[in-house]
Amino acid sequence: MGFKCGIVGLPNVGKSTLFNALTATSLAQAENFPFCTIEPNFGRVLVPDNRLNEISSISDSKITIPTHLEFVDIAGLVKGASKGEGLGNQFLSNIRNVDAIIHVLRCFDDENITHVNNNIDPVFDSEIIDTELLISDLNMIENMSNNLKKKSSSGDKNIKTNITILEDVLEILGKGLPARDIQYEDDYEKIYFNSLQLLTNKPIIYLSNVEEENAEQGNIYSAQIDKKSKEENTKNIIVSASIEAEISQLENIKERNSFLESIGLNETGLSKLVKGGYEILDLITFFTSGPKESRAWTIPRGTKAPDAAGVIHTDFKKGFIRAEKIRFNDFSKLGGEKPSKEAGKMTQEGKEYVVEDGDILHFLFNI
Repeated sequence: MGFKCGIVGLPNVGKSTLFNALTATSLAQAENFPFCTIEPNFGRVLVPDNRLNEISSISDSKITIPTHLEFVDIAGLVKGASKGEGLGNQFLSNIRNVDAIIHVLRCFDDENITHVNNNIDPVFDSEIIDTELLISDLNMIENMSNNLKKKSSSGDKNIKTNITILEDVLEILGKGLPARDIQYEDDYEKIYFNSLQLLTNKPIIYLSNVEEENAEQGNIYSAQIDKKSKEENTKNIIVSASIEAEISQLENIKERNSFLESIGLNETGLSKLVKGGYEILDLITFFTSGPKESRAWTIPRGTKAPDAAGVIHTDFKKGFIRAEKIRFNDFSKLGGEKPSKEAGKMTQEGKEYVVEDGDILHFLFNI
């Protein structure tokens, strides 16, 4: 199960440089001109989790496999993208397929790097993209609503409900508010609303790209985004693209940690971003472990045991019998599966069990 975070931003905000550092690749052409990122670049980024290393060590596993998030570097857009300006149509098509949006904002002064609006104003820049996403949603929902109304006499009882939902969306968008402000309680309404894949319903993280000297505390520009993110109940992560680019070129963790210490940072901005993506998508990790391998798996919070089993293999879900569960703290404290079982810390869980973060699971199934 792959969870995708789309990295977006106006041209020349440092988006592709950050993507390169994040994935430790040079797939994106970080050049100083608009639309240098023509096709979206995909990268799988490991989610740091010290628990997995400990589990693997205790189990003496031959292989350790972390879980990951997928990041997509999506071509820069400009004002008017919703009408096809720049690479607008292509941008909007690519971003509709991601689960969350990482919005990179330029929070630094540099006369050698052009700004598409010739002025450093991250709040204004964020509003440009917010507006384009909202207009795109508005256009799509208006078309859907008109088409459904033509079919309203067909006798399909769901059409009336669907039209009502679309009208709710049109009303909120018409006020200049994002679709994520709408909440439904009914299961059918939730499913239909989420199926619309509205751009303004996707969770968002702001990424304030600052100068190297402001990487720890931020600056006056990132402070403006701090305020905006709090008002919107989301996150703002401060990074320096140039620092992250330097770190990505270092060969091992020891060198990276030494470099971070030398500049007064505890962790990379991109490590914070990966954690932020995990958090904003409300994901958790469960583990499987044995002599062959120890592995971390990503699932949405609230996932029941059979669905978690299905992430490993569809047969595990189809033939699910039960799950043997050990909590990480017990596994760690007691020293593995056998002593945990002997101490009565291994429990048998059925189909209704909701998997919790840190569970170490062994699935029993029959096909």
